[in-house]
Amino acid sequence: MLNPGQPEFWVLVSFTLFIGLLAYYGVPGMIGKALDARAEAIRKELDEARRLREEAQELLADYQRKAREAEDEARAIVDNARREAEALAAETRTNLKESLERRGKLAEEKIARAEAQALAEVKAAAIDQATAAAETVIKQRLAGQAGNAMVDSSIRDLKTRLN
Repeated sequence: MLNPGQPEFWVLVSFTLFIGLLAYYGVPGMIGKALDARAEAIRKELDEARRLREEAQELLADYQRKAREAEDEARAIVDNARREAEALAAETRTNLKESLERRGKLAEEKIARAEAQALAEVKAAAIDQATAAAETVIKQRLAGQAGNAMVDSSIRDLKTRLN
């Protein structure tokens, strides 16, 4: 056993007194309360961190959903624009084709009118030439006043029949 002359004895006595004093002043209870308070604070911080994490996950899921919706909407807009462009291109091609056909018909009609007018002018010129030649021939064959009157009358009759 320990002897009061040994230093270990006094260390044991001092240690026992120290522990007794700590117990008397309620240090273990204070330490326990402090540790409990610290544990409660840590628990609250963990709960808050868990709540914040869940909110962040909800926000992330919401943003991802909105991003998918925006992509789908953008895709729909692009598809719609593509369809409208194709429809407009088809309509433009159709309108251009119709316009070209109308212009072609108008050009053909103008050409036909010009041909008819040129033919009429040629006929009129030929008639005038033939009339003048006939007049000259008849005047040469019929010399005199009676012949001239007959030629003039024939030319008038011919002109009225042609017109």
